[in-house]
Amino acid sequence: MGDGRNRAAAAVGLLAAAHPAPAVAVTVLTALLALAAGHSPGSGALVVAAVAAGQLGIGWSNDLVDADRDRRVGRADKPVATGAVPERMVRLATAVSLAACVALSLACGWRSALVHLALGVASGWAYNLGLKRTPLSAVPYAVAFGALPAVVSLALPSPSWPPAWMVATGAVLGVGAHLLNALPDLTDDEATGVRGLPQRLGAGTVRVVAPLVLLAGSAVAVLGPPGPVPLSAAVAGGLCVALAAVAVGGRGRVPFLASIAIALVDVVSLVLRA
Repeated sequence: MGDGRNRAAAAVGLLAAAHPAPAVAVTVLTALLALAAGHSPGSGALVVAAVAAGQLGIGWSNDLVDADRDRRVGRADKPVATGAVPERMVRLATAVSLAACVALSLACGWRSALVHLALGVASGWAYNLGLKRTPLSAVPYAVAFGALPAVVSLALPSPSWPPAWMVATGAVLGVGAHLLNALPDLTDDEATGVRGLPQRLGAGTVRVVAPLVLLAGSAVAVLGPPGPVPLSAAVAGGLCVALAAVAVGGRGRVPFLASIAIALVDVVSLVLRA
């Protein structure tokens, strides 16, 4: 009975160490892009699985690399740092997810695999292994998110590159995601010597810059595609402007929540205009 509870607790800890929220968000975005691109259920499931496997490995490697730092600042929400899940189990899960990511990516075609592994997955690992501590910490996010539409479109039976506006929207959203993701941990990061772009900007500046960056992504998503702007895109753009004003003028958790809302609207706009 006790062994069963221990295994269940370790499984829960393993899941938590994968950074499930961003992993699910990126996976859902991939699924929406695949649907908009016209993938069949089979090919769409394959590219979604490849991206999901890559996200799991990136999340687990992040907690492994940061385990000592998380212990120093007493991060009770980090299962690897607290010992809730054995590091050996996380290392094994990381290796399995990486192998699965490579195999699934190759099954999507060499073009999609090359973009996914060389730009998407490699960017995530580069961030974990050192770029997060430099002024270039936003670059891996911009590259990985900008590459995601290409991972999807190059996995089609007739591979094609996505339009430049879509790549640009993804890249800008990636920078905004980086700023938002770092915001709750800025104090702990500073205490352990992590000096990426958000830490150098400071919490006050990030709360203003993040919604503006996401608003720039909104502008690209609305104005980038050729032809007249549809009413739905114009409404989405106006909503993002209103949310940006709330984010910049708000206090407490309001800027963070408003920025998340802008990101969601941007994602919907990106998919609808695909």
